[in-house]
Amino acid sequence: MAGFLSSRLLRVAALALSATSTAALARDVVVHAGHLIDGVSAKPRDKVSILIHDDRITAVQDGFVTPAGAEVVDLSSATVLPGLIDMHDHITGQYTGKNPIAERFTTNNLDTAYESVAYVKRTLDAGFTSVRDVGGDTDVVVALKRAIKSGEISGPRLWVSGYPLGPSGGHGDPRNGIRTDLDLHSENKVVDGPEAAVRIVREMHRDGVDLIKIMPSGGVLSIGDDPNVTLMSDAEIKAIVDTAHNLGMRVAAHAHGQNAIVRASALGVDSIEHGSFGDAEAYKVMKEHGTWLVPTLLVADTVVKVAKAHPESLPPSSAKKALEVGPITIRNLGAAYKAGVKIAFGTDQGMAPHGTNGKEFALMVAAGMPPMETIRAATVNAAELLGAKADVGSVQAGRYADIIAVSGDPLSDVTELERVRFVMKGGDVVKPWAAAAQ
Repeated sequence: MAGFLSSRLLRVAALALSATSTAALARDVVVHAGHLIDGVSAKPRDKVSILIHDDRITAVQDGFVTPAGAEVVDLSSATVLPGLIDMHDHITGQYTGKNPIAERFTTNNLDTAYESVAYVKRTLDAGFTSVRDVGGDTDVVVALKRAIKSGEISGPRLWVSGYPLGPSGGHGDPRNGIRTDLDLHSENKVVDGPEAAVRIVREMHRDGVDLIKIMPSGGVLSIGDDPNVTLMSDAEIKAIVDTAHNLGMRVAAHAHGQNAIVRASALGVDSIEHGSFGDAEAYKVMKEHGTWLVPTLLVADTVVKVAKAHPESLPPSSAKKALEVGPITIRNLGAAYKAGVKIAFGTDQGMAPHGTNGKEFALMVAAGMPPMETIRAATVNAAELLGAKADVGSVQAGRYADIIAVSGDPLSDVTELERVRFVMKGGDVVKPWAAAAQ
Protein backbone atom coordinates (compact mmCIF):
# COMPACT_ATOMS: atom_id res chain seq x y z
CA MET A 1 0.00 0.00 0.00
CA ALA A 2 2.84 2.42 0.86
CA GLY A 3 4.53 1.73 -2.48
CA PHE A 4 1.25 2.35 -4.33
CA LEU A 5 0.73 5.66 -2.52
CA SER A 6 4.31 6.77 -3.18
CA SER A 7 3.98 5.97 -6.88
CA ARG A 8 0.64 7.83 -7.14
CA LEU A 9 2.05 10.82 -5.27
CA LEU A 10 5.03 11.04 -7.60
CA ARG A 11 2.68 11.13 -10.60
CA VAL A 12 0.51 13.85 -9.07
CA ALA A 13 3.54 15.84 -7.96
CA ALA A 14 5.01 15.63 -11.44
CA LEU A 15 1.93 17.27 -12.92
CA ALA A 16 1.78 19.89 -10.19
CA LEU A 17 5.38 20.93 -10.74
CA SER A 18 5.24 20.63 -14.54
CA ALA A 19 8.30 18.41 -14.45
CA THR A 20 7.04 15.91 -16.99
CA SER A 21 9.42 15.41 -19.90
CA THR A 22 7.66 16.57 -23.06
CA ALA A 23 10.46 15.99 -25.54
CA ALA A 24 9.62 13.43 -28.20
CA LEU A 25 11.87 10.45 -28.64
CA ALA A 26 14.82 11.54 -30.74
CA ARG A 27 14.96 10.53 -34.37
CA ASP A 28 18.32 11.03 -36.07
CA VAL A 29 20.36 13.75 -34.37
CA VAL A 30 23.93 14.93 -34.78
CA VAL A 31 25.70 16.95 -32.10
CA HIS A 32 28.51 19.18 -33.36
CA ALA A 33 30.96 19.39 -30.44
CA GLY A 34 33.62 22.09 -30.53
CA HIS A 35 35.62 20.16 -27.93
CA LEU A 36 34.84 16.69 -26.62
CA ILE A 37 35.98 15.08 -23.38
CA ASP A 38 34.57 11.63 -24.11
CA GLY A 39 35.30 9.88 -20.79
CA VAL A 40 37.84 7.45 -22.26
CA SER A 41 40.47 9.37 -24.23
CA ALA A 42 43.49 10.85 -22.47
CA LYS A 43 42.98 14.24 -24.12
CA PRO A 44 40.03 16.21 -25.47
CA ARG A 45 39.12 15.97 -29.14
CA ASP A 46 38.32 19.03 -31.28
CA LYS A 47 35.54 19.43 -33.86
CA VAL A 48 33.69 16.17 -33.43
CA SER A 49 30.28 14.95 -34.59
CA ILE A 50 28.23 12.69 -32.31
CA LEU A 51 25.61 10.75 -34.31
CA ILE A 52 22.49 9.64 -32.43
CA HIS A 53 19.56 7.44 -33.39
CA ASP A 54 16.64 7.37 -30.98
CA ASP A 55 18.25 7.18 -27.49
CA ARG A 56 21.69 5.75 -28.37
CA ILE A 57 24.93 7.05 -29.87
CA THR A 58 25.66 5.34 -33.18
CA ALA A 59 29.02 6.90 -34.04
CA VAL A 60 31.55 9.55 -33.07
CA GLN A 61 33.32 11.09 -36.07
CA ASP A 62 36.02 13.69 -36.58
CA GLY A 63 34.87 16.92 -38.19
CA PHE A 64 31.41 18.42 -38.45
CA VAL A 65 29.27 16.09 -40.54
CA THR A 66 25.52 16.26 -41.09
CA PRO A 67 23.85 13.06 -42.30
CA ALA A 68 20.81 13.56 -44.50
CA GLY A 69 17.67 14.15 -42.47
CA ALA A 70 19.47 14.53 -39.14
CA GLU A 71 18.59 17.30 -36.72
CA VAL A 72 21.67 19.36 -35.81
CA VAL A 73 22.47 20.37 -32.23
CA ASP A 74 25.11 23.08 -32.53
CA LEU A 75 27.59 22.92 -29.65
CA SER A 76 30.51 23.98 -31.83
CA SER A 77 31.51 26.69 -29.36
CA ALA A 78 31.22 24.45 -26.30
CA THR A 79 33.03 21.70 -24.44
CA VAL A 80 30.95 18.53 -24.55
CA LEU A 81 31.14 15.69 -22.01
CA PRO A 82 29.24 12.52 -21.11
CA GLY A 83 26.35 12.96 -18.71
CA LEU A 84 27.78 13.09 -15.19
CA ILE A 85 27.18 10.41 -12.56
CA ASP A 86 26.80 11.00 -8.82
CA MET A 87 27.49 7.74 -7.00
CA HIS A 88 26.42 8.88 -3.53
CA ASP A 89 23.23 10.89 -3.40
CA HIS A 90 20.19 11.13 -1.15
CA ILE A 91 17.85 12.38 -3.83
CA THR A 92 14.71 12.33 -1.69
CA GLY A 93 15.92 14.58 1.11
CA GLN A 94 17.48 17.98 1.66
CA TYR A 95 18.84 19.92 4.62
CA THR A 96 16.47 22.76 5.46
CA GLY A 97 18.15 24.36 8.45
CA LYS A 98 15.18 23.46 10.64
CA ASN A 99 15.28 21.38 13.79
CA PRO A 100 16.00 17.85 12.49
CA ILE A 101 14.21 16.08 15.35
CA ALA A 102 11.05 18.14 14.85
CA GLU A 103 11.11 17.45 11.11
CA ARG A 104 11.17 13.71 11.72
CA PHE A 105 7.86 13.98 13.54
CA THR A 106 6.11 16.51 11.30
CA THR A 107 6.78 15.15 7.79
CA ASN A 108 6.08 11.81 6.15
CA ASN A 109 6.75 9.83 2.98
CA LEU A 110 4.06 11.70 1.06
CA ASP A 111 5.88 14.99 1.72
CA THR A 112 9.08 13.30 0.61
CA ALA A 113 7.49 12.07 -2.62
CA TYR A 114 6.30 15.55 -3.59
CA GLU A 115 9.63 17.19 -2.78
CA SER A 116 11.63 14.56 -4.65
CA VAL A 117 10.14 15.51 -8.01
CA ALA A 118 11.80 18.91 -7.79
CA TYR A 119 15.07 17.45 -6.50
CA VAL A 120 15.51 15.03 -9.39
CA LYS A 121 14.77 17.73 -11.95
CA ARG A 122 17.34 20.10 -10.43
CA THR A 123 19.91 17.32 -10.41
CA LEU A 124 19.31 16.47 -14.06
CA ASP A 125 19.49 20.13 -15.07
CA ALA A 126 22.88 20.31 -13.32
CA GLY A 127 24.21 17.73 -15.79
CA PHE A 128 23.88 14.58 -13.69
CA THR A 129 22.07 12.14 -15.96
CA SER A 130 22.72 9.14 -13.69
CA VAL A 131 22.54 8.93 -9.90
CA ARG A 132 23.11 6.16 -7.36
CA ASP A 133 20.89 6.85 -4.37
CA VAL A 134 22.33 5.19 -1.29
CA GLY A 135 19.85 5.88 1.46
CA GLY A 136 16.16 6.68 1.31
CA ASP A 137 12.81 5.15 2.10
CA THR A 138 12.63 2.03 -0.07
CA ASP A 139 9.06 2.57 -1.30
CA VAL A 140 9.71 6.19 -2.26
CA VAL A 141 13.02 5.72 -4.10
CA VAL A 142 11.83 2.63 -5.97
CA ALA A 143 8.66 4.45 -7.06
CA LEU A 144 10.73 7.50 -8.02
CA LYS A 145 13.04 5.35 -10.15
CA ARG A 146 10.08 3.79 -11.94
CA ALA A 147 8.37 7.13 -12.56
CA ILE A 148 11.53 8.53 -14.15
CA LYS A 149 12.11 5.40 -16.23
CA SER A 150 8.55 5.50 -17.57
CA GLY A 151 8.89 9.19 -18.50
CA GLU A 152 6.23 10.39 -16.08
CA ILE A 153 8.69 12.77 -14.44
CA SER A 154 12.01 14.25 -15.53
CA GLY A 155 15.13 13.14 -13.69
CA PRO A 156 18.38 11.20 -13.92
CA ARG A 157 18.59 7.44 -14.35
CA LEU A 158 18.45 6.03 -10.83
CA TRP A 159 20.14 3.09 -9.14
CA VAL A 160 18.69 2.84 -5.62
CA SER A 161 19.62 1.02 -2.43
CA GLY A 162 16.53 1.76 -0.37
CA TYR A 163 16.98 2.10 3.36
CA PRO A 164 20.59 1.47 4.50
CA LEU A 165 21.22 -1.52 6.75
CA GLY A 166 23.08 -1.30 10.04
CA PRO A 167 22.98 -2.61 13.59
CA SER A 168 20.84 -1.52 16.53
CA GLY A 169 22.23 1.76 17.81
CA GLY A 170 24.33 2.26 14.69
CA HIS A 171 24.32 4.86 11.95
CA GLY A 172 20.90 4.51 10.34
CA ASP A 173 18.97 3.15 13.31
CA PRO A 174 15.84 5.38 13.28
CA ARG A 175 15.47 5.01 17.06
CA ASN A 176 18.83 6.62 17.92
CA GLY A 177 18.43 9.44 20.42
CA ILE A 178 14.63 9.09 20.55
CA ARG A 179 12.39 8.13 23.49
CA THR A 180 12.54 4.39 23.96
CA ASP A 181 8.77 4.02 24.16
CA LEU A 182 8.20 5.35 20.62
CA ASP A 183 7.72 2.93 17.73
CA LEU A 184 9.68 4.31 14.78
CA HIS A 185 9.27 1.32 12.48
CA SER A 186 12.82 0.02 12.55
CA GLU A 187 11.80 -3.36 11.10
CA ASN A 188 13.87 -4.20 7.98
CA LYS A 189 16.10 -1.20 8.70
CA VAL A 190 18.16 -2.68 11.53
CA VAL A 191 20.26 -5.82 11.09
CA ASP A 192 21.32 -7.83 14.11
CA GLY A 193 22.88 -11.15 13.15
CA PRO A 194 23.61 -12.86 9.83
CA GLU A 195 20.25 -14.62 9.58
CA ALA A 196 18.38 -11.34 9.76
CA ALA A 197 20.81 -9.89 7.22
CA VAL A 198 20.12 -12.60 4.67
CA ARG A 199 16.35 -12.28 5.04
CA ILE A 200 16.30 -8.49 4.78
CA VAL A 201 18.56 -8.38 1.71
CA ARG A 202 16.33 -10.90 -0.04
CA GLU A 203 13.24 -8.88 0.80
CA MET A 204 14.81 -5.64 -0.42
CA HIS A 205 15.73 -7.32 -3.70
CA ARG A 206 12.12 -8.44 -3.99
CA ASP A 207 11.00 -4.86 -3.34
CA GLY A 208 12.99 -3.49 -6.28
CA VAL A 209 16.31 -2.08 -5.05
CA ASP A 210 19.40 -2.22 -7.27
CA LEU A 211 22.09 -2.41 -4.60
CA ILE A 212 22.52 -2.67 -0.84
CA LYS A 213 23.95 0.01 1.44
CA ILE A 214 25.41 -1.02 4.80
CA MET A 215 26.61 0.95 7.82
CA PRO A 216 29.59 -0.88 9.35
CA SER A 217 30.86 2.24 11.13
CA GLY A 218 29.24 5.01 13.11
CA GLY A 219 28.37 8.25 11.38
CA VAL A 220 28.45 12.02 11.68
CA LEU A 221 24.80 13.05 11.30
CA SER A 222 23.45 10.38 13.62
CA ILE A 223 22.96 10.67 17.36
CA GLY A 224 25.29 9.06 19.85
CA ASP A 225 27.47 6.82 17.65
CA ASP A 226 31.19 7.15 16.92
CA PRO A 227 32.43 7.36 13.29
CA ASN A 228 35.66 5.61 14.30
CA VAL A 229 33.96 2.56 15.79
CA THR A 230 33.12 -0.58 13.80
CA LEU A 231 29.58 -1.60 14.74
CA MET A 232 28.78 -4.53 12.44
CA SER A 233 30.25 -7.99 12.89
CA ASP A 234 32.18 -9.75 10.15
CA ALA A 235 29.45 -12.38 10.02
CA GLU A 236 26.78 -9.73 9.38
CA ILE A 237 28.82 -7.98 6.68
CA LYS A 238 29.69 -11.26 4.96
CA ALA A 239 26.09 -12.46 5.01
CA ILE A 240 24.94 -9.24 3.33
CA VAL A 241 27.74 -9.24 0.75
CA ASP A 242 27.29 -12.91 -0.17
CA THR A 243 23.50 -12.63 -0.43
CA ALA A 244 23.56 -9.40 -2.42
CA HIS A 245 26.23 -10.62 -4.85
CA ASN A 246 24.35 -13.87 -5.36
CA LEU A 247 21.31 -11.79 -6.35
CA GLY A 248 23.35 -9.63 -8.75
CA MET A 249 23.46 -6.58 -6.49
CA ARG A 250 26.51 -4.61 -5.38
CA VAL A 251 27.19 -3.44 -1.83
CA ALA A 252 28.18 0.08 -0.76
CA ALA A 253 29.61 0.44 2.75
CA HIS A 254 29.41 3.65 4.78
CA ALA A 255 32.76 3.49 6.57
CA HIS A 256 34.58 6.33 8.28
CA GLY A 257 36.91 4.44 10.62
CA GLN A 258 40.07 2.67 9.45
CA ASN A 259 39.03 -0.65 10.94
CA ALA A 260 35.64 -0.57 9.24
CA ILE A 261 37.27 0.29 5.90
CA VAL A 262 39.71 -2.62 6.16
CA ARG A 263 37.18 -5.20 7.31
CA ALA A 264 34.43 -4.24 4.88
CA SER A 265 36.90 -4.21 1.96
CA ALA A 266 38.35 -7.58 2.91
CA LEU A 267 34.85 -9.04 3.17
CA GLY A 268 34.03 -8.02 -0.39
CA VAL A 269 32.00 -4.81 -0.42
CA ASP A 270 32.17 -3.04 -3.76
CA SER A 271 32.68 0.49 -2.50
CA ILE A 272 33.68 2.39 0.61
CA GLU A 273 31.63 5.56 1.09
CA HIS A 274 33.48 8.48 2.77
CA GLY A 275 36.59 6.53 3.86
CA SER A 276 37.47 9.37 6.20
CA PHE A 277 40.15 7.72 8.36
CA GLY A 278 41.75 5.66 5.62
CA ASP A 279 45.50 5.10 5.84
CA ALA A 280 48.25 3.20 4.00
CA GLU A 281 47.04 -0.15 5.35
CA ALA A 282 43.44 0.57 4.41
CA TYR A 283 44.41 1.63 0.89
CA LYS A 284 46.52 -1.51 0.49
CA VAL A 285 43.56 -3.72 1.40
CA MET A 286 41.22 -1.76 -0.88
CA LYS A 287 43.60 -2.17 -3.82
CA GLU A 288 44.02 -5.88 -3.14
CA HIS A 289 40.26 -6.42 -3.23
CA GLY A 290 39.42 -3.95 -6.00
CA THR A 291 37.32 -1.82 -3.65
CA TRP A 292 36.26 1.61 -4.87
CA LEU A 293 36.36 4.80 -2.79
CA VAL A 294 33.48 7.27 -3.08
CA PRO A 295 34.90 10.20 -1.09
CA THR A 296 31.90 12.63 -0.71
CA LEU A 297 33.82 15.85 -0.09
CA LEU A 298 30.87 18.16 -0.68
CA VAL A 299 28.97 16.89 2.35
CA ALA A 300 32.14 17.09 4.44
CA ASP A 301 32.71 20.71 3.41
CA THR A 302 29.04 21.65 3.83
CA VAL A 303 28.51 20.08 7.22
CA VAL A 304 31.64 21.77 8.60
CA LYS A 305 30.28 25.15 7.50
CA VAL A 306 26.88 24.38 9.03
CA ALA A 307 28.48 23.15 12.27
CA LYS A 308 30.34 26.44 12.61
CA ALA A 309 27.47 28.74 11.69
CA HIS A 310 24.35 26.91 12.90
CA PRO A 311 25.21 23.93 15.13
CA GLU A 312 21.68 24.00 16.54
CA SER A 313 20.32 22.90 13.14
CA LEU A 314 22.17 19.57 13.34
CA PRO A 315 21.24 16.53 15.43
CA PRO A 316 22.71 16.47 18.97
CA SER A 317 26.44 15.59 18.97
CA SER A 318 26.71 15.99 15.18
CA ALA A 319 28.32 19.43 15.11
CA LYS A 320 31.28 18.26 17.18
CA LYS A 321 31.71 15.16 15.02
CA ALA A 322 31.45 17.20 11.81
CA LEU A 323 34.24 19.54 12.87
CA GLU A 324 36.48 16.55 13.60
CA VAL A 325 35.68 14.31 10.64
CA GLY A 326 35.03 16.76 7.78
CA PRO A 327 38.56 18.14 7.28
CA ILE A 328 40.07 14.64 7.52
CA THR A 329 37.69 13.30 4.85
CA ILE A 330 38.76 16.05 2.45
CA ARG A 331 42.47 15.74 3.18
CA ASN A 332 42.62 11.97 2.86
CA LEU A 333 41.25 11.86 -0.68
CA GLY A 334 44.63 13.09 -1.90
CA ALA A 335 46.38 10.29 -0.03
CA ALA A 336 44.00 7.66 -1.44
CA TYR A 337 44.50 8.95 -4.98
CA LYS A 338 48.30 8.89 -4.63
CA ALA A 339 48.07 5.35 -3.25
CA GLY A 340 46.30 4.22 -6.42
CA VAL A 341 42.86 3.52 -4.95
CA LYS A 342 40.07 3.45 -7.53
CA ILE A 343 37.91 6.57 -7.07
CA ALA A 344 34.33 7.27 -8.15
CA PHE A 345 32.56 10.61 -7.79
CA GLY A 346 29.97 11.09 -5.06
CA THR A 347 28.65 14.08 -3.15
CA ASP A 348 26.41 12.70 -0.37
CA GLN A 349 23.98 15.30 -1.64
CA GLY A 350 21.21 16.17 0.75
CA MET A 351 23.11 18.62 2.95
CA ALA A 352 23.98 20.97 0.07
CA PRO A 353 21.03 21.89 -2.17
CA HIS A 354 20.19 19.46 -4.96
CA GLY A 355 21.57 20.69 -8.25
CA THR A 356 24.86 21.87 -6.74
CA ASN A 357 26.53 18.46 -7.14
CA GLY A 358 29.17 19.96 -9.44
CA LYS A 359 30.84 21.72 -6.52
CA GLU A 360 32.45 18.37 -5.65
CA PHE A 361 34.88 18.72 -8.56
CA ALA A 362 36.72 21.75 -7.18
CA LEU A 363 37.03 20.09 -3.78
CA MET A 364 38.54 16.99 -5.39
CA VAL A 365 41.03 19.09 -7.32
CA ALA A 366 41.98 21.01 -4.17
CA ALA A 367 42.55 17.66 -2.43
CA GLY A 368 45.09 16.62 -5.05
CA MET A 369 43.31 15.05 -8.03
CA PRO A 370 43.94 16.42 -11.55
CA PRO A 371 40.81 17.82 -13.25
CA MET A 372 40.73 15.08 -15.90
CA GLU A 373 40.82 12.42 -13.18
CA THR A 374 37.88 14.02 -11.38
CA ILE A 375 35.92 13.98 -14.64
CA ARG A 376 36.79 10.32 -15.15
CA ALA A 377 35.63 9.67 -11.57
CA ALA A 378 32.23 11.13 -12.51
CA THR A 379 31.95 9.35 -15.86
CA VAL A 380 33.72 6.15 -16.86
CA ASN A 381 34.84 5.22 -13.31
CA ALA A 382 31.37 5.73 -11.89
CA ALA A 383 29.86 3.72 -14.74
CA GLU A 384 32.23 0.84 -13.98
CA LEU A 385 31.24 0.83 -10.30
CA LEU A 386 27.58 0.87 -11.35
CA GLY A 387 28.18 -2.10 -13.62
CA ALA A 388 26.80 -0.01 -16.49
CA LYS A 389 29.82 0.85 -18.67
CA ALA A 390 28.01 -0.42 -21.76
CA ASP A 391 25.26 2.16 -21.24
CA VAL A 392 26.56 5.29 -19.51
CA GLY A 393 29.75 7.14 -18.58
CA SER A 394 31.27 7.83 -21.99
CA VAL A 395 30.53 9.26 -25.41
CA GLN A 396 30.94 6.15 -27.54
CA ALA A 397 28.88 4.18 -30.01
CA GLY A 398 26.27 2.05 -28.26
CA ARG A 399 25.97 4.20 -25.16
CA TYR A 400 22.91 6.19 -24.21
CA ALA A 401 23.00 9.67 -25.71
CA ASP A 402 23.58 11.29 -22.30
CA ILE A 403 25.49 14.45 -23.18
CA ILE A 404 26.22 17.75 -21.42
CA ALA A 405 28.04 20.91 -22.41
CA VAL A 406 29.79 23.82 -20.72
CA SER A 407 31.04 27.12 -22.12
CA GLY A 408 34.68 26.97 -21.06
CA ASP A 409 37.42 24.42 -20.51
CA PRO A 410 36.89 22.35 -17.34
CA LEU A 411 40.47 21.12 -17.51
CA SER A 412 41.64 24.70 -16.97
CA ASP A 413 38.81 25.68 -14.63
CA VAL A 414 36.98 22.71 -13.18
CA THR A 415 34.28 24.99 -11.74
CA GLU A 416 32.89 25.12 -15.29
CA LEU A 417 31.16 21.89 -14.28
CA GLU A 418 29.13 23.89 -11.76
CA ARG A 419 27.63 25.80 -14.70
CA VAL A 420 26.32 23.18 -17.12
CA ARG A 421 24.64 24.95 -20.08
CA PHE A 422 23.17 22.00 -21.97
CA VAL A 423 21.79 18.59 -20.99
CA MET A 424 20.64 15.73 -23.21
CA LYS A 425 19.42 12.47 -21.71
CA GLY A 426 18.78 9.50 -23.94
CA GLY A 427 18.73 11.68 -27.06
CA ASP A 428 16.16 14.11 -25.64
CA VAL A 429 17.26 17.68 -24.95
CA VAL A 430 16.10 18.38 -21.40
CA LYS A 431 18.05 21.63 -21.03
CA PRO A 432 18.70 23.56 -24.29
CA TRP A 433 22.02 25.28 -24.80
CA ALA A 434 22.31 28.55 -22.90
CA ALA A 435 25.39 30.65 -23.52
CA ALA A 436 27.25 32.04 -20.51
CA ALA A 437 26.20 35.49 -19.35
CA GLN A 438 28.58 38.18 -20.47
